[in-house]
Amino acid sequence: MAQRPYVLLKVATSIDGYIDDTSPDRLLLSNPADFDRVDQVRAESDAILIGASTIRADNPRLLVNSEQLRADRVARGLPAYPMKVTLTATGNLGAEWKFWHHGGEKLVYTTDHGREILRDQLAGLAEVVTLGPEISDFGKILDDLGNRGIGRLLVEGGSQIHTTFLAQDLVDEINLVIAPIVVGQADAPRFLQPAEYPWPPTRRMRLLDTMRTGDVVLLRFAPKEVSAS
Repeated sequence: MAQRPYVLLKVATSIDGYIDDTSPDRLLLSNPADFDRVDQVRAESDAILIGASTIRADNPRLLVNSEQLRADRVARGLPAYPMKVTLTATGNLGAEWKFWHHGGEKLVYTTDHGREILRDQLAGLAEVVTLGPEISDFGKILDDLGNRGIGRLLVEGGSQIHTTFLAQDLVDEINLVIAPIVVGQADAPRFLQPAEYPWPPTRRMRLLDTMRTGDVVLLRFAPKEVSAS
């Protein structure tokens, strides 16, 4: 079996831990300089994964925006864009979303039921892979991506996706950006949901690095490693 990809979980939150507010418009937590950093991180990835709920909420194209970064990828013998990956248990992801119509190769993981719905709707737009009657073990996704030659996977959310990857102890690195914003709305989405994580609350992850970019700060953590302090 091929080696699983290195999993980098990327998220930006408010000071009080929210990744968005309850308005219909997306809350921009990062600043232009940090968006450029994210573009670099995307360009260094072999695949980018988001959940179906994020596609429906934000309708993202999920691209490497820099022409130079795309040219650098091609010069290294890579496709101009990383593979785009999503997963849906229900198959509720029609062909109307921007995700399918921009960038390069697309892959969607789903259930047996979802495959029956998606294989015709997404014909010619994405490869549809079933994980069986339900999506529960995200390790199967990593195994399949590893077999496809994916060495570095960037996970961009949303909350349920982040929570499941961490709860199943599949994340090698967290890139957490904190913005000087307070949301304070109980119904707004948070970075993580309640879950049975594979470590006690007293366990401290190892802090790899910190970096200030304008008015936001990036914290890099290694969740599988324990702090020496």
